[in-house]
Parts: sequence; C-alpha cells; structure tokens
Amino acid sequence: MSPALTTNDADFSSILDSLRSAPTGPDAKAAADKLALAVSKVGVETLIDQNIIQSLHVFALNKKSGYERESAAIGFQSLPAVLGAPSAPFLLPSLPVLFDLYSDKGEVVRAAALAAAKAILQLFPPEATRTAFRTLEDILENGKWQTKVGALDALKSFVATAKESVADELGHILPKVELAMHDTKKEVASSAIKCATSLCTTLANPDLAPHVPALVKCMSNPDTVPACIKALSSTTFVAEVTAPALAVLVPLLIRALNDRSMEVQRRTVVVIDNLVKLVRNPQVAARYLSPLVDGVKKIADSAAFPEVRAFAETALNTLLKSGASSGGTPPARDLDTEAAEIFKILLTLLDDNLVVQSATEPNQPSATRHTLLTSSLQFQASMIVDLVYQKRFEKSQWNRCVGLYMKPWLGEDEATKFAEKVRSHLHTVEQAKQGTVKSGSDEEAELLCDTLFSLAYGALLLLSHTTLRLFRGRRYGILGANGSGKSTLMRQLRDGKVENFPPQDQLRCVMVEHSLQGEDTSMSVLDFVGSDKSLKDIPKSKIRDQLLEVGFDDARQADIVGGLSGGWKMKLELARAMLYNADLLLLDEPTNHLDRASVLWLEQWLAAQKNVTCLIVSHDSGFLDNVTTDIIHYESKKLVYYPGNLSAFVEKHPEAKSYYTLEASSVKFAFPPPGSLMGVRSNTRAILKMSSCTFTYPGRSIPSLYNVSCALSLSSRVGIIGPNGAGKSTLIKLLTGETVPQQGTVYKHPALRVGYVSQHATHHIERHLEKTPIGYIQWRFQDGHDREILEKVTRVLTDEEKALLEQEWVGRDGSKRKLELVMGRQKLKKSLQYEVKWRGLDHKWNTWIPRDQLLAKGYGKVVQQFDDLESSREGAGAKETRADLVRKHLEDIGLDGDIAQYNEISGLSGGQKIKLVIAACLWNNPQICVLDEPSNFLDREALGGLAVAIKNWTGAVVIISHNHEFVTSLCSEIWEIEGGRMTHKGKTAVIEDILGDAKSPKGSEEGAGAANAVAKKKKKMTRNQLKAREERKRLRKLAWLTHGGPKPEDSDSDDDP
Repeated sequence: MSPALTTNDADFSSILDSLRSAPTGPDAKAAADKLALAVSKVGVETLIDQNIIQSLHVFALNKKSGYERESAAIGFQSLPAVLGAPSAPFLLPSLPVLFDLYSDKGEVVRAAALAAAKAILQLFPPEATRTAFRTLEDILENGKWQTKVGALDALKSFVATAKESVADELGHILPKVELAMHDTKKEVASSAIKCATSLCTTLANPDLAPHVPALVKCMSNPDTVPACIKALSSTTFVAEVTAPALAVLVPLLIRALNDRSMEVQRRTVVVIDNLVKLVRNPQVAARYLSPLVDGVKKIADSAAFPEVRAFAETALNTLLKSGASSGGTPPARDLDTEAAEIFKILLTLLDDNLVVQSATEPNQPSATRHTLLTSSLQFQASMIVDLVYQKRFEKSQWNRCVGLYMKPWLGEDEATKFAEKVRSHLHTVEQAKQGTVKSGSDEEAELLCDTLFSLAYGALLLLSHTTLRLFRGRRYGILGANGSGKSTLMRQLRDGKVENFPPQDQLRCVMVEHSLQGEDTSMSVLDFVGSDKSLKDIPKSKIRDQLLEVGFDDARQADIVGGLSGGWKMKLELARAMLYNADLLLLDEPTNHLDRASVLWLEQWLAAQKNVTCLIVSHDSGFLDNVTTDIIHYESKKLVYYPGNLSAFVEKHPEAKSYYTLEASSVKFAFPPPGSLMGVRSNTRAILKMSSCTFTYPGRSIPSLYNVSCALSLSSRVGIIGPNGAGKSTLIKLLTGETVPQQGTVYKHPALRVGYVSQHATHHIERHLEKTPIGYIQWRFQDGHDREILEKVTRVLTDEEKALLEQEWVGRDGSKRKLELVMGRQKLKKSLQYEVKWRGLDHKWNTWIPRDQLLAKGYGKVVQQFDDLESSREGAGAKETRADLVRKHLEDIGLDGDIAQYNEISGLSGGQKIKLVIAACLWNNPQICVLDEPSNFLDREALGGLAVAIKNWTGAVVIISHNHEFVTSLCSEIWEIEGGRMTHKGKTAVIEDILGDAKSPKGSEEGAGAANAVAKKKKKMTRNQLKAREERKRLRKLAWLTHGGPKPEDSDSDDDP
C-alpha cells in the first residue's frame, strides 16, 4: 500500500505506467490498488482530470499487448472496490469496453474482465436497474457471441438483488433476450433461454409462476404456443394482472391469435377477455393491450365458427372498455424529459460552491463545477424519476439514491441532509398535485382484513375488483349459484393467494372441507389427529377431549379413519380445525353427511365462538339461517354484504326465495325417459329385490346391515334416512351391485339399468380429470355400453368362480364341453335363455341354455355380467355420442354448455361435477336412479331444479339425504335404518313380482288381493262336451215343466248335474 498522498505529490502518470508495464497479474493488482487509493485520497475528479479512465480504455483497446488489456481490466476491478458505490456513475460508460474483452484470446484477460464487470455491476442499487439495463442492451445487440453471453449473464444477475425493478423492465428487456434466443450460436441461444427464465421469475403473480418455463419455451419455439394457451385457460387467476405480467403474456397472445386452429383462437380470446378484466390500471391497459385489438377484431369478423366470433366480440368490447385502442399504443413516458426536469431541480438545491451561476438568469444555476458531478446528478435523476412516479418517498431509499452519490462532494452528513432536502421538496410538490386521501371505518369490531381483489378461472371471471371485508366474531354466509366461485374463493384464501390477504403468521386461517383427501386413513382416529404436524405440540389428552366433544367416544377413537362414514369424517375434520385455534374458520359445506343431531350441535358450537370469524358455504338453508350474522352475496361479479341472517336477506331480496322453497327454483332440469323393461307392463311390479341380506365390512365383528329385505318398482319414490354410520350407503351399494352380501340374495330384472350417484360423487370421474365433461361421456359410452358397469366388484370373477368355468358339461350325446362365454340372450316363456359358446368349438355349435340351468351350475356372475352389458347396450347403444348431442344432454341436467365442451373436469366446482355425474348415470336411460346425498354439492337453485325433474320423471328414484325438506317433498316411501336394521314407513309401490304371473310377493296382503281379482281363463269345449251341456239344459227344462218352481238359470257350468 502506498503512503497517504496529496494533490501535489500524487504522480498518477507513474502509477499508470507501472500498471501498464506490470509483468504479472499480482504486480498489476498492486499497481491498480495503488491507483485506486490515490484517487480516493485526492478525489474522484482525478478520474477525469488525470485521464485515468481514458488511459485504462487505451490499455484495454491495445490489440498488440495482452498485458495491457489485463492491466486495464484489473484497474477497473480495483476502482469500484476502493471507491465504492459513488463511483458507479463514472464507471458505467466503461462497461462496453470490459465486455469486449470477454472475447479476448487470452484466458487471463477474459477472467479479469469478468471480475471487473461484476465488481462494477454490484455497485448499482435496485433503483438503477433501468439505467444499467440500457447499457447492457446495447452491449447485447452489438457485441460478439462471447460478449452476448456475458451480457445475458449480467442481466440475470440483477434478479437476486433487484427483483421488483427487473419485473418493471421486462417489457423492454424481454424482446431483446427473445431475439438472442434465435442467435445462430447455440451458446447464445442457450444463455438467452436461461436468462429469460430467470427474468420471468420476478413476476409478482403467483398464478403465472408455474407457467414460466412454458412461457419461455414459447419464445424460443412458437410451436408450443397451443399447449401453453391450454394450460393458461385452465388456471385460476386471482392476482391483479400488472404491467410485468402483460409484458410476458402479450407477445404470446399475439402469436396465439394468429394460429390457424379455431380451438386455439377460442381459448386465446377467452383468456384475453378475462385477463383484461384483471388489469386495474387503465394506462397499463392502453400501453400493453392495444397490440391485441387488431388480432381480436380479425377473429371477431372472420372466424369460421360462430361461437368463436361471439367470444372474440366479447373480448374486443372488453379490450376497448379497458382503454386499449386499435390506433396503436399511446406514447410511453418521456423519461429523458422527466430526468432533465429532475436534474434542474437538483441543480437549484445544490450549494453555491458546487454550481456555476447562469449569466442570463442570476437566480438559476446553469451547470456544475465538474463534469463528474454532472454525471452523478444525471444518474441520480434517472432513479428519482421512478421514485416520484411510483410515489415512493421512504427516507432510506432517497438516501440510497441521492445521499450516497453526493458523499464525494459533500461528505456523509451533508450528503444525507441534501438527500432529505430533495425528498422533502419533491414530496411536497407531489402532494400538491395529488392531494391527500383519508379513510376510516365506523365499525366497532376488530377488522380482520379489508382486501381489494379479483378472482378468475381461466375462461371465466368469477369476481372483479371487489372487496373482502371481515370483522372478528362474525359468521358470514356466502351465497351464490353453482360455479360462481364460492369454493374457489375459500381455497384461494386457504392457500394465501388472495391479494393483500394477511399471511398465516398474522391471521390464522383454517379450512374445513367435505373429505379427507390425500391423507393416511389407515391410522386410528386419535393417532390420525396426533400425526398432524401443525398439532405436534398439542398433548394427546387435549386431542382426546376435543374428539369426545364432537362425539368420538373411546371406542370410536380407536376405529380406523378409513372405515368412518362421511358424517363421522366431517366431524373429525371439525375437531381438528378446533384444535388449530383459528382466527378465521372456512367451512365448505360443513353439514354434508351430518345427521340432524350433529347439525344442531354444530350450530350451537359456532354460536358460542365469540373470537372466531367464520366464512360458511352451505346449501342447508336452515343451518345458514340459524348460524349466520351476515350474508355475503355474489352479485354481478361483486361481493355484496347484508347484515342479518338468511331470513333477513330474503326479505330484502324476495327473488332469493329458492333458498327456502325448492319449487321456486328458476333452474330447470330435464331427465331422459326411462327405457322399457321386457315383460314389465305394470309400474307396480318389482324390478329389484333384496331378501334377508346381512353385510359386515371386513375387519368388523358387528354387521352394518342385518336381515334387510326390500323391493323397488318403476313407480317407487324411496327416501332412505338414518343417523351417520347406520348403513344407508351400504344398503345402496348392495342394491346397485357394488358390494355383495354375506347372507341373503339380491335379484334384479335382467334388463334393468340403474343410475347411481354415490355419496362421494367424484369417485366416478377421478381418473378422468384431464377430460372435458363431453369427452368423459363420449369415452364412457363410445362402445355402445357403459364401460364402468364391468368395473363393479360384484361383476369381477373370483378364483373359485373361474375354477367353475373349468367344469365340463355333458351333452345329450355324451360329449363333454367347457363354457367359454355368453354371447346372446332371448326370452324363454317367463324367463330367459342364453347363447353359450363352447371352448374350442366353432360358433355353429353354440347352444341356447335356460337361465335357471346356468344359475344352478354356479354361473350366476357370468350371467349377471352379460345382463349388465346387454341392458347397458339397450339403453346407450341407440344413442349417438356426437358432441352436440352430449352437450344438449348435459345442458338438460343444468351444466353450462361451454363449460361442458371446453373446461377440463379438474377445474369444475363440486356442484358442476355432481351435475356431470348425474348426466352420465342418466345417459343410458336407466329405470332406477339412485342419489346418495345429492344435496351435498348442489345449491338451492340446482336442488330445486333436481326436485322438479324427479317429480316429472317416470322411473324409480331412491334418495339418501339428511335434507329433510328434499326427501319428504319427493318420497312417499321411507326406509329408516338404525343400528343396521330397516323399518318401512309410508306407502309401498310394489305389489307384483318380477317377471312372474299375477301372484304377489310373500307377505304382501295388497298383492294377494290383486291376485284373487284375476279371472281364470276358460278352455274351449270339445264336441262331446257341447252335446253333454245341451243334454243337461234339456233335462233341467223338462224337470221345471214337470214339477214347477223357479225357473233354473241357463248356466254353462260343468259343475251342474
């Protein structure tokens, strides 16, 4: 290190000479440090006054001497290390020289240049990102390929230190980087892709974060645009779409608008329509969205499909309303002019000893006393314009952007004062322009959150610029139609994706859903709750007490979670939520699967919570009426707040009466007519029977159902009621053939088709989430039968039944054969016979065998398999699975046609999914429809539409539901199950047996009366019998004439003597 220097003894020429002639790297480093220390002691003005920067440039451009080029790079490495951040404005113009050295032939020169460039770039604060990027953009455009790679890496380095500032610059920098992706040098293209991926991670939009790799891939490979657009159309957008997000999306959308595929164009205009609605700043909309107007207008005018034109017309109107214009983008901010104005203000605020007074205007300074001070002030002005534009007036930021760079001229204390002077002056000017705004609340309760946000799902905007305002201790009921976004809002709150919503460490938010998804259900109830990581500090005694409070006694706490009924699973979720001590409790359909006693208990518990705020989504109007203190209603994509419970809300909005009366629903469902059944000419003839059935779940000793008998006819309307875990769903599974009883028999008409919607309806579609609703029905019925029929447990052959297929049949001629498969069936008297193909024999040797004979041989399941397949073909085989027909069918069941055709099942709401499952079970025109808890996911409007459709339907209906209003309004016959035993109530609709004669089932008195009323058919008499009858008539008449008395009846009865 050199001794302290003064202006007189600092021989900069000799130091520069020693740096230029340094024979080794360490020698050059020592000379460079000496030079930097000299500049630091004497003053930064020497960088210009002593031609230091100019000399280093000369060294770097000396093509003949690698030593000089290395020395120049080392010199630029030492200057920022010693002089610090204030030197950034002076060293910035030297970056192009250093990046040119990236392509030097000497490895040591390249390494020194890389180190120097990094040292200079590290000086820039986040606010200087734009200024640095402008320099790097020029280097990227004009340099050699090694220089371009270096510039791309330099751009990428800003992501870690200036994330927000980089995001603001994406609109300028991404087109430059995208151009580099198509460079002929693969090294440049590869670096550009990595750079763009890193830059796009700065997007402050959690909805786009998962799509960053796909978005970058679209820039480098336009062929991937359709796949990316499809992914975007299936994304739930909740965050505001800002300028950085549009900077990334708009180029992609422009490419997609020019795609020839109608499907891509349709998805694109729908995504545009919804994205525009999430752009709140009209200036941003005008600047970034205007380039989309011409492309959308072209599709609206000339697309081949009318529906695509309609979507494009809607998107075009939305674009124009937002501020976008077909006349092109509005002029951007004139940053140079703004910076020049700020520069003038800085000059006026400087001390007189640092400026030169203007000769024409004595009160206005014209220039600084040194060119480096001018460079520094211009650098500061470039940062200040953004601070003022963004209204950021924090003292620390202004000290970092002004005070730090004034230290070489004012000293640390005076520089800090100058920064505050500039900040105060500009802040006062800004306040005078904008004025001040004060806000307050008249609410006395503690405010939990007050958030302005939007909510969208790809092709559907759910909420637009609305406010979520919640107070502690309130219980809010959320009302809205299926698909309006109630559950989506709850999920986004749970995941912390709603803008400005307080994080979990500030506001504890817990969601209770209708099922235990993705969790280990093989543990006992007590161990299951204890295994929750969030409850690891809770003692087991407290967990046990909490479970006892919701009804889990010690015996049930030891049960396996997977064996619990739906109602007990919900109670388990509620118990776990209570242990979280939540500030905000999100209850999504909490009464699903709960019996009335449990619902009453839940109402009382919620009412007792004074410090917990509840958001409740429920289709149980009685529960909402008893629990809620406020109603949040979805109206025109806004959240509207109404104080009071559901009754008070309906008083203000009589049109919402459907929340109480099912028939008042404005939603209309239409069920297809049930198919005919061979041999069944009466609606009261039994078509499905269960006799003395007992069923016990594996691993349990107590039967879930004991000695249950019942029957159904086409006119049956049966409601099955009972407490949670009583065996209601088990009974249905036995009737529909999903499980097999250990004792007793289940018999159904061979051609009977049963449509079944289970308690957990999504199990029907959980393997098809990537399909659209129309695609799912087409897949399920495309072969002319229901594919899911053959997947039932009761139709899968066991090893013993497969062994039966090996038994030999002995024919009349003594030949032995083995059954291969059943190929057909036809009516035989009052039963059926089946065409059997024999193993190893040609079809001409097929044999027709009566049903009773096949059953006696033990081939019951083989026969049932064929019966199921044949009955499914009879229903679905005659129906085409064209997209338009399937769409019409889904619309009849209340599912929006566009959602059915274009949205994947994974993105549907719970109500939309159950509508799909109902539509699928009705596609093959079943004679019996079984609905297990249909009210769990359907809102009041949809439930009313379902009730009206069931009343008008001519098939049999079986309903399990805790919704007493729904069951009693539809079902004249009630099967009450408690403790595994069934009790019949109401009017039975079965008085005749399956495919039988007029005889009724055993034990049915009504059936007996009906049987006795049938007259016996007379046989035709022979000629001898007729002669005998005439002789009897003659003898009766002769006796009357001889003896007198009443005239005898002219009877033809053979009983007469």
